[in-house]
Amino acid sequence: VQLQASGGGLVQPGGSLRLSCAASGIIFSFVNMGWYRQAPGKQRELVASITPGGRTNYADSVKGRFAVSRDNAKNMVYLQMNSLKPEDTAVYYCNRPGREYDYWGQGTQVTVSS
Repeated sequence: VQLQASGGGLVQPGGSLRLSCAASGIIFSFVNMGWYRQAPGKQRELVASITPGGRTNYADSVKGRFAVSRDNAKNMVYLQMNSLKPEDTAVYYCNRPGREYDYWGQGTQVTVSS
C-alpha cells in the first residue's frame, strides 16, 4: 500500500488549499477513504471521510469549511480546505477510516499563519 499526500503549504488565515492523495496497492474503488491530521503535541484525528459512492462525513471542527472528494478512476482523494484557521495547522494524511493501513506516508504540512 502506498498513500502519498501532497498540496500542503503556508497560507494566511481565511485562505484556501487543496490537498491530494494518491493511493496505490489497494482496490481503491471499494475502499472508504479519509483525511486525518496531527498537530504538534496532539493525537491524530480524522477530519473527513468519503465512501466509494461519495457519501461524506466531517468532524465538527471543519464542517462547512472542508470538502472531501474522490476520483475512483485515478485512485485519488482530495480535500478542499477553505476559510482556514491557525488551528488547522497540522500534518495531513490520508488513510482508510476504521481499518487504517499500517503505511501512513509522510503526510503534507499545512501551516496557517499571518
